Amino acid sequence: MYLANDLILISLGTVVLSALIKNFIAVHKRHIATIPGPWYTNWTDLILEYHWIIGDRPKYVHGLHQKYGPIVRISPDEIDICDVNVVKEMSKAGTKFLKSAWHDKLAVGGAKNIFSVRDPKAHSLRRRLLSAHMTDASLQLMEPVVVGKVKLAIDRMQMEMKQRGAIDVFKWWYFTSTDIIGELTFGESFQLLERGEKTQFAMDLERLPKLGMIGTAFPRLLQLARQLPVPYFQDALQSGKRISAYAEQSLVSYRESITREPSLAKPTLFTRLLRASDSADALSDIDLTSEARGYIVGGSDNTAVSLTYLVWAVCRNVEIRQTLLRELETLPMDFGDEELRKLPFLGQVVKETLRLYASNPSNRPRNAPAPGAYLCGYWVPEEVTVSTQAYSLHRDKEIFPDPERFDPWRWASLTPEMNRAFVPFGGGSRICLGLHLAVRELRLGAAHFFRAFPTARMSAAEGMSDGDMEQICYFIMSPKGKRCLMAM
Repeated sequence: MYLANDLILISLGTVVLSALIKNFIAVHKRHIATIPGPWYTNWTDLILEYHWIIGDRPKYVHGLHQKYGPIVRISPDEIDICDVNVVKEMSKAGTKFLKSAWHDKLAVGGAKNIFSVRDPKAHSLRRRLLSAHMTDASLQLMEPVVVGKVKLAIDRMQMEMKQRGAIDVFKWWYFTSTDIIGELTFGESFQLLERGEKTQFAMDLERLPKLGMIGTAFPRLLQLARQLPVPYFQDALQSGKRISAYAEQSLVSYRESITREPSLAKPTLFTRLLRASDSADALSDIDLTSEARGYIVGGSDNTAVSLTYLVWAVCRNVEIRQTLLRELETLPMDFGDEELRKLPFLGQVVKETLRLYASNPSNRPRNAPAPGAYLCGYWVPEEVTVSTQAYSLHRDKEIFPDPERFDPWRWASLTPEMNRAFVPFGGGSRICLGLHLAVRELRLGAAHFFRAFPTARMSAAEGMSDGDMEQICYFIMSPKGKRCLMAM
């Protein structure tokens, strides 16, 4: 018995040692051993994956930049760059720094969406079909939907304040953004605001980021998990299946409505994509479902997270809140986004929120063009993954003095470098399609909230503390406590 156990341990040790030696040799063959970084990143990526698992990879990588500089080796085959000139070069239109194979791990069942597709031509086609209804002009026509949902959210918050003595703004902003993206994508709301509680659908959405984290960090483990009766993995996998099924059913329903009565069908963000189904540009049904799923996930968490941190950050500083309230008092009763765009301090608050609390602040992995490229004075071969992260760019103290301080006034003196380093939605041809919708929701949500709750402050009820607002990141950054209680 003991001999058998010893043999198993020796075998495992041999496998681990072989992997470490293989990684070390690979690092030296790729010539990245000379790139600054911790000694252990020559041997293994386990430390990096550990920080990915616990949700603080952006903070960990940023700490390495603070110690080692603008280019840092973070694993045997990956480096991270925090240099605005290099990042702009990598993300510009027509760049030869293409998305890495890491994105293939995000494809559910092999289906691609605009985020995971790597081929520039395929991406360009999808972007052309999807971007038509994401322009500011098109979204202006859909503003009544956004305003209606925001006003309904405020009504529900007021009811909760009376009944509970506090408001969970994270919950209500999550319901708001999810209902908005549902109606704008499929013509029908998910009705989370009306229900006022998490449905199975909402709980499924919450599980997906962690499922994605496991899939990218340990793809073989996720494949094995499909065969194992482990509740954690099975629940996550079933959540993904249900979201995909819901997206497919919603698309079928909307497609039938535009076929049956095209003149009465509501225009949605997917109208052009569906009407291209008989053309050479048509996507397969599985790819359409993947795009719809991506819209649901991307449109629900991201804006809710940013709005939550905006409210929290403003309420923690009396001067910021009073300045914002004075500006909001100038609005007419029936204001819309057109009036909000003219408010400079509101715009500065939104920008500062997106700087410190970007909902997608972590790695954006690409590969250098063949045979490689000089980056920050170091040669980086094409097979090495080159990542960048908004988290670090937004905290560059040379560009943003006192970077951890929430200071909307910094944007009143905008410099070219601040503008170049500000990338909450990415950049270049891969910039987020939903940025105009997100910023519109942030302006409308913030204005209606502070007009309704001018004396809002963080509540200490139910053990709420700043610890609940610590940032954790599994693709999408969110508050650690998954709540943000506010009182009057």
